[in-house]
Amino acid sequence: MQLQTHHREASLARLRSLTHLLDNAIPIPGTSYRIGIDPIVGLFPGGGDFAMALLSVYVVIEAARFGLPRPSLVRMIWNLILDALLGTVPFAGDFVDVAWKANSKNLALIEAHVASSARQQKADYLFVALLIAVFLAVVVAIASFTLFLISSIWNAISG
Repeated sequence: MQLQTHHREASLARLRSLTHLLDNAIPIPGTSYRIGIDPIVGLFPGGGDFAMALLSVYVVIEAARFGLPRPSLVRMIWNLILDALLGTVPFAGDFVDVAWKANSKNLALIEAHVASSARQQKADYLFVALLIAVFLAVVVAIASFTLFLISSIWNAISG
């Protein structure tokens, strides 16, 4: 179901605010660069990445409500999966998380769709649910593996 015109602007404003918070809310002093809470909260092993993934899924759900076609939604999920996978690399992953800004990339896809006069076939909700399930399964697997590694290291050190 596509959004009504008066709801579109409110939804876009909400998505812009959320994306700004996740990717660009905090200026880095002495630079023109900004980071969001996504890489900061993501520093908490397992749970931080999962919490940020849930907020990112909201952006994808809204994209489906805007009527984005399947290829765009797949691209959005791919952006999130890359963000999650690259974010797991110790130390380097934190820098990738700061630079990749998957939510901003996904917002750009939504805004391009809204600005486009050409209408494409939108994705069905079952397809969107499948994409989200795949993404959440990847995030849970990453979080589980991270916690397993931390536990194994802890046991090796203390035992």
